[in-house]
Amino acid sequence: MTTFASGTPASGARDALTRDALTVLQPGFTGTTPPDWLLRRLDEGLTSVALFGRNILSPEQLSALTGRLRAEREDVLVAIDEEGGDVTRLEARTGSSFPGNHALGTVDDVELTREVAHELGRRLAVCGVNLNWAPSADVNSNPANPVIGVRSFGSDTDLVARHTAAYVTGLQSAGVAACTKHFPGHGDTAVDSHHALPRIDADTALLASRELAPFHAAIAAGTRAVMSAHILVPALDPDRPATLSHHVLSDLLRGELGYDGLIITDGMEMRAVAATYGIERGSVLAIAAGADAICVGGGLADDETVRRLRDALVTAVRSGALAEERLADAARRVRALARWTTAATADPTGDGGDSTVGAPAATVTGGRGDHLGGDLGGDLGGGGARAGIGLVAARRALAVTGADRFKPLTEAPYVAAFTPVANIAVGAETPWGVAAELCRLLPGTETGTFAENADGQDAGAAALAAAGDRRIVAVVRDEHRHPWMATALDTLLAARPDTIVVEMGIPQAPPRGALHIATHGAARVCGRAAAEAVAGV
Repeated sequence: MTTFASGTPASGARDALTRDALTVLQPGFTGTTPPDWLLRRLDEGLTSVALFGRNILSPEQLSALTGRLRAEREDVLVAIDEEGGDVTRLEARTGSSFPGNHALGTVDDVELTREVAHELGRRLAVCGVNLNWAPSADVNSNPANPVIGVRSFGSDTDLVARHTAAYVTGLQSAGVAACTKHFPGHGDTAVDSHHALPRIDADTALLASRELAPFHAAIAAGTRAVMSAHILVPALDPDRPATLSHHVLSDLLRGELGYDGLIITDGMEMRAVAATYGIERGSVLAIAAGADAICVGGGLADDETVRRLRDALVTAVRSGALAEERLADAARRVRALARWTTAATADPTGDGGDSTVGAPAATVTGGRGDHLGGDLGGDLGGGGARAGIGLVAARRALAVTGADRFKPLTEAPYVAAFTPVANIAVGAETPWGVAAELCRLLPGTETGTFAENADGQDAGAAALAAAGDRRIVAVVRDEHRHPWMATALDTLLAARPDTIVVEMGIPQAPPRGALHIATHGAARVCGRAAAEAVAGV
């Protein structure tokens, strides 16, 4: 007689309940090959696996990893948080070959956004990934937002809505399901939900006209999944965060917005939920509220976590805290998306049968973009006609102030990188800046990193001392949110007014310096585009 953690004898109905509980989980794992426990859980009913930067070394290794998962379960959903730009898992060790949403919103060419999303999706599909937790549909209405920022297309609702729709269309045309996030909108927050529970004190009229509009657009574009936000919105539910709110997920998203696809939670180990409810109770409440899939594994990635969540869901059904029909419905939606991805990725070209995506030659050729197929575009998932579209987009997103009086550098400069603490979504391991690209263009370039410091004057003075007589390129990220960084620039510019400033976050602070370059994101291609402007390439 087989027994589980609860000690209850196995039966047909019990097996179905247990399989449903496993089906709604999206766990991660550690390592670059699937552990035995994960393969065993796939055989027992687990339908989704989440990948993070820690799981990825190369396209060949990633393809082998996903192939092993599919050998165990052919229709497995392989999910990833690959927004491009600052948030990349495919290229966490090098920086992304694609600019992020804010750069795309700055260009404001929906065809470019659609093509960037398609190429990113094609690379995911080639490597066996079929569910992407992207795009961010958040309207970045609060410039002090510590976790969204350049992950948003911008602060204008209509712009965010049209680019969200374009991104969903492009990504899904490559056979990869889009997961539009973070419902009902994480843009007007000043707290990072990885650390605490943010609160949005907007009334229902403002929420409807600002936060919800991009999600309407995503649903109209056919987004296959929506991710909930761990935020408290008292106008919608004064007691529970959106992820755990029946009113937000079932009444609003399902009812008023008419959405019928998969609802995925943000990471349940995030402190906004876990600190108050715990991951087991939080997962039960989320499914009861209307969520269909539980994302967990950013910080918790082991079999014990999967077992605890499975048993919590099974126990909640048996005790009457969770309706069995609700769990079964959630599992049905997960399996439906798995069937969709299996059918969508059957087209090996990655075009998903949509011949309207692209006309890549019209976008990529011309100027400096027509040689990129084997360059930055070939890192993960191969090259192809659209391979250079990320760099094309990054170049178009640059905003340069002072170019009319600036002479490009011909000698190697000193790059002073003023580095804030990276938020968890971005990850501290992902490199950023312009130094590597300037070293390539101007050999002999030296660099120094100045970490977050309460005394910005000291950081500025240290940069001056390290630079010596060299021309200084000061690289900042969200100067407006970091007083120490602004003070460091004050110190630099007072002594060296010929300093070049590169802003790789939200360019909220007024441009200054002999040349000011706003990249609207810190992806590797953004750094390359800025370096080209500095060197006059």
